[in-house]
Amino acid sequence: MLRDALAVGAATGAYGLSFGAIATATGLSVPQTATLSAVMFTGASQFALVGVLGAGGAPLAAAATATLLGSRNALYGLRLSALLRVRGPGRLLAAHLVIDESCAMAVARTDRRSARLAFWATGWSVFALWNLATLLGALGAQTLRDPRVFGLDAAAPAAFLALLAPRLRGREAGAVAAAAGVLGLAITPAVPAGVPILAVAAGTVLVGLLGSSRRRSPS
Repeated sequence: MLRDALAVGAATGAYGLSFGAIATATGLSVPQTATLSAVMFTGASQFALVGVLGAGGAPLAAAATATLLGSRNALYGLRLSALLRVRGPGRLLAAHLVIDESCAMAVARTDRRSARLAFWATGWSVFALWNLATLLGALGAQTLRDPRVFGLDAAAPAAFLALLAPRLRGREAGAVAAAAGVLGLAITPAVPAGVPILAVAAGTVLVGLLGSSRRRSPS
């Protein structure tokens, strides 16, 4: 289990290198990039934040986009709360380590003791290696006169698509993603940078809620 947790951390750390370089290319300093990675600590939200900022979006729009994407971690927390049963100040630390990888490793276990070990081992492994890789990526980008020459400013949306692709399973998910893309492209020329992402995210959440209510309604 510990070996699996370390492997997950190492694989995730590779994205950290990219994030550190991308964040620096969008204008963040090395300390800002390192602090963002340590405090926010949720990859999709971090990539979305620097992606909006890099496109010239307002900081408020970037923060709102990152918050929307990070809200899924609250749902993970509901599932893990009964499984981990953390009490006291440890709940704050556990909440910070609730990410896709730690949740997946924990819920895959058959008993509570193994689930707790998988959660903490994976969470700390990813946290340590993600932040180390972020710092190395940011420092490496500083050695380049203009990181954007190497296309690092375009890597944020590419990385975001890579995170999204595994979740597009089934015809319904593909249709929603396609509709979201069309909506985003349609409104981009008419609104400030960052707003298309917020609009598409809000629309996708609405579609998900409507679909969920239909499945629960009696036939």
